Formats: sequence, structure tokens, C-alpha cells
Amino acid sequence: MTEPDLLESRSPADRDAALAEALPHQIARAQALEGFAALRDYEAQEITSRAALARLPVLRKSDLAAAQGATPPFGGLAGPLGTFTHVFQSPGPIYEPGKIEDDWFRLGRFLRAAGFHGGDVVQNCFGYHLTPAGMMFESGARAVGATVLPAGTGQTELQARAAADIGTTGYAGTPDYLKVILEKADEMGLELAFSKAAVSGGALFPSLREYYAERGIDCLQCYATADLGLIAYESEAKEGMIVDEDVIVEIVTPGTGDPVAEGEVGEVVVTTLNHDYPLVRFATGDLSAVLPGQSPCGRTNMRIKGWMGRADQTTKIKGMFVRPEQVAELVARHPEIDRARVVAGRENDADTMLVRVETSASDAAPFEASVAEVLKLKGRVEIVAPGELPRDGLVIEDTRSYD
Repeated sequence: MTEPDLLESRSPADRDAALAEALPHQIARAQALEGFAALRDYEAQEITSRAALARLPVLRKSDLAAAQGATPPFGGLAGPLGTFTHVFQSPGPIYEPGKIEDDWFRLGRFLRAAGFHGGDVVQNCFGYHLTPAGMMFESGARAVGATVLPAGTGQTELQARAAADIGTTGYAGTPDYLKVILEKADEMGLELAFSKAAVSGGALFPSLREYYAERGIDCLQCYATADLGLIAYESEAKEGMIVDEDVIVEIVTPGTGDPVAEGEVGEVVVTTLNHDYPLVRFATGDLSAVLPGQSPCGRTNMRIKGWMGRADQTTKIKGMFVRPEQVAELVARHPEIDRARVVAGRENDADTMLVRVETSASDAAPFEASVAEVLKLKGRVEIVAPGELPRDGLVIEDTRSYD
């Protein structure tokens, strides 16, 4: 059992008092930046509670993209590029600043809760190219004193061999990929020493967690984004995700920004206390709900149920976002396609993607090539007759069970 730190175990009253002191400074810091002009209509010293914070406007990904287009690279929402050690790119494109020192993304708190420590060797299978996930987890592993194998994605046979030769004890990556490495190692007759896993970037299904447990691997998940760093994380209690101490999470009605009642599903809106990149009421587009009570592990902050889908139909398949705009681009490429629907599914503990296209054409091959290019994922294409797809407004359907 990993004991909570002093911030994680403080009383709710102490946390609220610290929030009341920190919020006005963070709002004032944001107001001083060019990109937060919309906040200047509010008196920073009056924003001392969650209720006061809820009066401020919501900042969305589309706002980021527009601001960055007008004022590259960060849209006036952060300091000069030279004050950061890294800059990352997400689809859009959207650019995020980052720093390598001082566990800037705060993933160390999650890794400590997941039992990682200075004696571990972590096989970091998050991507290192353009996107920040690899660096986020590497800085977290360094914060707990672990040694890192910067494995990245792919080359599974080499990954299995390295895990065996080095004796890696911890895995960091998407939920599915560790299973791929383990199965490859089995094929190669290799003994691996993984005993813990820290995963993100996709849903951790109960059957997959059970598979890892049967192999002696304790697998915990966190919720983090490129913009915000760590948002919430599991502890050994595995009863919801505990909100990180350096963010404020609200669950709101999608499209309005109004907080919902405890237990209701809504959009996750996050305010970060990061002074370098003070995002205020940033709408993630993810759905979740607040869990009542506190975690039995001794961490006292608010808990959320974890990722429960997307407010805008965007979903993650195999760790990659698939957006309605991409489906529209696919249809636009082929005049012979009337409609298309992406169906996210689950088979043998791995994500699947089926693309149903409504067309009179009979050959799916040209569509398969476009699917891989536009959606950035390979998937099976199913041709259906004109008029066969439901007219229910869905272009992305998620059939996976999250129970």
C-alpha cells in the first residue's frame, strides 16, 4: 500500500482554504496574458471558491485553435516559447508547452500511488514524437526515482527482448499494448518481470485488468491530457479516480458550463493551478461524474468515475481520437458515399473499428485506403445499401461496455 502524501490526505476544509488563496492569484496571472481577454471582465480577488469559478466563461479546444492561429504558437495563453523546454503538437493542430524539470505534468503523483519507486525500471511505451505522453510519463518516473526505458510504440519483438534483458518491472502505456508485449514474449519463450502497470490513453476494461492480475501485474489507470497534465488517478483502492491536487475539476452540463448535481454525468471542465500555463475552466470534451465520499486509501480529494465517453461524439479507439470532422472528410473524399458511421467495438481485449459506408459501390478497397489515411487507424469497411444507416445523428457509435 502506498501512503498518501500530505496534500492528498489533508482535510476538505484545508483544501478549500488553500483553493481560496490560490485561485485569485491564478486568475490574475491568466488575466495578464493576451489570450485571456475574456477574463478581464471579472475581479480576480472575488474568485475564491468553486461557485465563483463557475461564473467564468468556459475555454474550449476550438478557442485554443483559433487563438493559436491568430497568435502562434500558444495563442497568448502562455509565456514566450523560450521559457519552456518543450513544445508539443496535438491534432488540430494545437500546440502545448511543456517542461522536463520538477515533474511539470505531475504524473509522479499517479506513479507513486500505483506503487512505482526508485527500484523500478519503467518500460515507457507512450509515444515520444510530437505528442507529449512519452515525456509526461518519463518525467513522472524520474520524479519517483525510477529508471526509464524510452521504448515508445511498436517494434513489439524488440520490446519483449528488451524487457527480458533489462528486467523491466513497470509498464507505462496504453492499456492494450502491454498484453501484446506479454503475448509476444510468450511466443519467444521469454520470462518478463513486470509487476505493475500505469496506463492511460484508452479505456481499461475489467477483463483486461483481470488478465494482468492473473499474470501478477497490478494495473492502475490515470486520466491526463496534453493540455492539463494529470487530472485524476486511481490508487490501490480502485474505487474511482482521485482528482489531482493541482487542478480543480467541475462536472458541467455540456455546452453550458453549468455544474451538475453530484453523481450526474456531465462534461469535465478543469482549471489548472500551473503558473506557466494557467488554463481556466478548460473544457475537455470528456464525460464523467462525481463519486460520493472519499477513497478508502486515505486520499481525501474529490473522486470521479473516470472516462465515460465524449460530449461531442469524439472517441478514442486504440488510444487515438476519432472525431466527427474526420468522418465528414472521409465522406467528402468519395462522392459515391452517401453517409458513413464509425463503430468502436471490443474483441479479445482489444479495440476494433468498423466503418460502415452507405453507397451503391461494391468495392471497399478504395475506402479502406482512405480510412487509414483520414482516421489514422486501420479498420474494417462494411458497405451497406443506400438508406440503411440509421438517421439518428450519430456518425461515431461506441458499442464498448464500460461496466
